[in-house]
Amino acid sequence: MPDAIMRFSRTRPNVHVEVRAGRNYALEEEVRTGRLDIAVAFFQPGSDSHGTRIASLPMLWLAGKGFAKLSTDAPIPLVLFDHPCLFRQTALRTLESKGMQWRLSLTTPSLPGVWAALRSGHGISVRTVHRLPPGIRDVGADFGLPKLPPIEVRMLTASELSPAAADLRGILEQVLRKRVITRTFKQHR
Repeated sequence: MPDAIMRFSRTRPNVHVEVRAGRNYALEEEVRTGRLDIAVAFFQPGSDSHGTRIASLPMLWLAGKGFAKLSTDAPIPLVLFDHPCLFRQTALRTLESKGMQWRLSLTTPSLPGVWAALRSGHGISVRTVHRLPPGIRDVGADFGLPKLPPIEVRMLTASELSPAAADLRGILEQVLRKRVITRTFKQHR
């Protein structure tokens, strides 16, 4: 996002940009109703939501580097966003489909809260490798956890864009395609 905003500011130096973070469903609704021009959100692959597919990213089981192992007789401790969340829903559905027991160890509406809980060894979470902070690692294979499906990153755009918003959309899409795809696959190797 910083690269896209910097490039846009050079192209359109006197345009106000408002950046928001929020839940996918809320961002999608705000774009649909015209309160936002553009949003970037996660979606289940092949879902009927609108938008331009930017990338399909693998979801991974993640834990802090100090999280040693899972107990075979205890439920899997999960660190998840509160409901609704595609990552949360996928984690629970995947574990339940394999008959694996789980428990909520920590829930939060904050991604920094998820990262902090993982670093402190509070449990396991599901995210993509994109923008993975130091101290967090993929533990799926090590802990025998089931494979997760991918998740799509899509750009949602209002039906009518001003010339400035159209410029931002083009810059944002170009930066996202370059950064999300390149960084994700470099980090995951």
